Amino acid sequence: MKNSLRPLMLFSLFILAFRLSAQENNILQKLESIAIIDQKVMMPMRDGVRLATDIYRPKTDKPVPVIFSKTPYNFNSWGDGEPRTRTYERAYEAVSRGYAYVVQNERGRYFSEGEWDILGVPTTDGYDAFSWMAQQPWCNGRVGTLGCSSTAEWQMAVAALDHPAHAAMVPQGFGAGVGRVGDYYEQGNWYRGGAQQMLFTSWLYGVQNDRIRPTFPKDATQEELIRISRFFDLAPEQPEVDWSRAFRHLPVQDIIKNVDGPAGIYENMIRRKPNDPAWYEGGLYHDDMPFGVPSFWFASWYDVSISPNLALFNHVRKNAKDPEIANNQYLVIAPVLHCRYTRATENTIVGERSVGDARLDYDGLVYGWFDHWLKGENNGFLEKTPRVHYYTMGSNQWQTSDTWPPEGAEMMTYYLSSGGKANSMYGDGKLATPKPGKEGHPDVFTYDPANPVPSLGGNVCCTGNAIEGGAFDQRENEARQDVLVYTTEPLKEGVEVSGFIETTLYISSDAKDTDFTVKLIDVYPDGRAYNLDETIQRARYREGYDKEVFLEEGQVYKLELTPLSTSNYFAPGHRIRIEVSSSNFPRFERNLNTGGNNYDEAQGMVARNKVHHSEKYPSQVRLPVVRR
Repeated sequence: MKNSLRPLMLFSLFILAFRLSAQENNILQKLESIAIIDQKVMMPMRDGVRLATDIYRPKTDKPVPVIFSKTPYNFNSWGDGEPRTRTYERAYEAVSRGYAYVVQNERGRYFSEGEWDILGVPTTDGYDAFSWMAQQPWCNGRVGTLGCSSTAEWQMAVAALDHPAHAAMVPQGFGAGVGRVGDYYEQGNWYRGGAQQMLFTSWLYGVQNDRIRPTFPKDATQEELIRISRFFDLAPEQPEVDWSRAFRHLPVQDIIKNVDGPAGIYENMIRRKPNDPAWYEGGLYHDDMPFGVPSFWFASWYDVSISPNLALFNHVRKNAKDPEIANNQYLVIAPVLHCRYTRATENTIVGERSVGDARLDYDGLVYGWFDHWLKGENNGFLEKTPRVHYYTMGSNQWQTSDTWPPEGAEMMTYYLSSGGKANSMYGDGKLATPKPGKEGHPDVFTYDPANPVPSLGGNVCCTGNAIEGGAFDQRENEARQDVLVYTTEPLKEGVEVSGFIETTLYISSDAKDTDFTVKLIDVYPDGRAYNLDETIQRARYREGYDKEVFLEEGQVYKLELTPLSTSNYFAPGHRIRIEVSSSNFPRFERNLNTGGNNYDEAQGMVARNKVHHSEKYPSQVRLPVVRR
C-alpha cells in the first residue's frame, strides 16, 4: 500500500510546487509592470554596518512616500514558497497605491552585516534608515512603518527618537517591543508576573544566529549579492522539534542545547531577572521614554501580550508631550490569534469557539491612515475612524469607543468563597458579589512541578506543537484537584465585560517561592467552559520586580496579579468562572518551588498552596462591566 501511494504523493507535491511557482511568477510579473525593483541595497548605518534592503517603488519621476518594514525574518525574493510571495504581494499592494515599499533585515540577519541581538539591536539603525530614505530623490521625505510581530516590535523605541521623517506607524501584534509600562514588567514578552513565558525558547531555536554561520565578504557588490542570493539565502533548516516534549527538559537554560539547537543569546537572556539593567539597554520601549509618532495600533484578544499592549496605548495617549501625538493614537482589537487579522471570516473560529463574523477592512484602514499622514490627503480618516474599534465576543459584534476601557465601564467586585473544597469544577467554589463572612475556609491544593496543569489553548504564539492558541473547553483541566474553580450562579441578565480584569488573592504556601495563576472563563449553559485570558504571578516578586522577598510558612500574603483583558458578553444563562492554580505549562515555565534561580535547576519540590477568602482575606476579581 505504501509503495502504491508514493507516486501519488510525489505527483501531488509536484502539482503544489507548480501552482506555487505559477502564483509567484504571476505576482512578480504584475509587480515588474508597475515597479522599479532595486534589491540587495546595502544601506549604511552610522557605525559602518550595512543592512540588506530591497526597494520597490513606482515607475514615476515624482517623489513618493515610503512604507518601511524591518524584520529579522528571511525575505529573500529568490527563496522558495511563502516568504517570496508575501514580499511581492505587500510590495505590489504598496506600489499600486503610490508608495515605495522598503523591506530591510535587522543587523546580523541574513545578508545584513553585524551581530544580531533580539530586542537589543541599536535603535539608531531605524533612525539612520529613516535619514537614508528621506535623502533619496524618489522619497517625498515621509516614512511610515508597518509590520506585525517582529516587524512591529522595533517601532516603539524608534518612535521615542522622533525622527522628522517618521511620519506615522502601524504596529500590529507589537507586544515583544514593550519593556516596562506601568505595572507590567514583561520585558518584550519574556516575563509575565515575573515568570518566564516559554515562547521565546522555541522561537529562538528557529531564529537566533549560531555563533558559526556563513557570511559574505564586505567587498561583495550589489550585483554579486543579487546573483548569489539565487543560490544561498543563508536560511538555516533546523530539524523539527517536538516542543510538547522538549519544553519539559530541565534545567530550562539547557532546553535549546538539549534539542541540538544553535548556541546563541538565549543562554544569556534566561539568566536575566525582570528588572535587570540589560533590558533597558536595547531596543525595548519603556514608559520613561518619550514618544513622537502618530500610531494606529492593532491588537488581538488571543495575543500573548494583549494587556501590556493596551496599557501602552493608554500610556502614549496620556503621556505624550506633544498634544498632536497624544490625540492621534488609534486602536483596533480583533478576536483572533497573534497576527491573524486578515484570517477572520464570516464564521471566525478561534480555537474551538465561534466568535462570528469578525471581518474588517484592515488594508483599507492601514492605507487610509497612511494616505492621511504620508500623502497629506484630506480623506477625513481621523474624523470617521473610531478612536478604539473593538470586537466583543459572545455578542459577536464590532463596537467603538473613544477610550479603553469603554466609557461607562464600572468595576464590579466578585468575591471568591467556598467551604474549603473548591478543588475542581466538582467542588464548592463560588464567585459572588456579597462580601465573604468573618469565618473563612481556605482552599488547599498540592502543586507538583513534575505534574503541572497543562496549557489548554490561551493567549499564545510561537510555541510550535506544544500549545494551540485560542478558546478551548477547559473542563479537562477543571477536573484536576490542583485547579481551584470559582463560578457564579447562572446569569439572569447578560453582562458585558470589557476592559482590564484585576485580581487580588490572599495566599500562603509551605514553599519559599511558588506561582499563582488565574484564568477567566465563560461557562455556557451546556457546561462548555471557554478561556478568555490568563495571567500568573511569581510570589517572590509580589513587592516589586526590583527585589525578591520569599515566603514564610504560616504567613498569609496579599498577591496582586497583573491585569487580564477581554471584551466578552456573558449571555443570560451563562456563568462567569475564575480558575486558580499554580501552573499553566508550557505557556509559563514551571516554578520549581525551591526559591533558587529556577533556570539552572533540574529538581523541584512539591508545594502545598492555599487561597484564603474571608472578611479578613477578601480574595476577589474585579470585572469592568459595561451596561448598555
